[in-house]
Amino acid sequence: MNHRILYPFADFGDAVVVQPGREAVRSAPRHPESDRDGDDALVTYFELARVMERASRRFSGLLRTELTKLGVDDIGSAQAMVLLAIGDAELSVGELLDRGHYVGSNVSYYLKQLADGDYIDRIASQRDKRSARIRLSEKGKQLCKSLREAAKSYERALSHGEQDRRNLETAFQTLHRLEMVWGSAARYGI
Repeated sequence: MNHRILYPFADFGDAVVVQPGREAVRSAPRHPESDRDGDDALVTYFELARVMERASRRFSGLLRTELTKLGVDDIGSAQAMVLLAIGDAELSVGELLDRGHYVGSNVSYYLKQLADGDYIDRIASQRDKRSARIRLSEKGKQLCKSLREAAKSYERALSHGEQDRRNLETAFQTLHRLEMVWGSAARYGI
């Protein structure tokens, strides 16, 4: 795939190529600096949002593949993400919504599927029977553990030293800051 078509503004000079069943390979720059278009194009927030959305879809596909490898066919990647978002905590549905990007009706559907598959336990509130807290069941904990183990191999393929770790931390901090700014702007305006 020619990344210059999808991302004409980006320089993939020291990119890492990960192919199934193979080790990660660092690719050499295909387009030297002199080949650039000369228009000094910058990455815009819109382009960044598009990359984030595509990366999210690719991660979802990766989760589907891992679920298939694990023999899990009763839930999909979106439900697996809900399980990973719950983690070791005991949460209300509202707290879960704050941790992820779920549409309200979807999370109810996901939680019903997860409860039906015995991946989560639902604990009814003593005060308000309409309210409940959720936590992972043993089956859910085991699936999350297996998915985290699978993720370690991808992390090893992408991380080749201290600089890569710093880049990952910088990317996380930048994306978190964008999330906060965009969320505030959507709620309160600029």
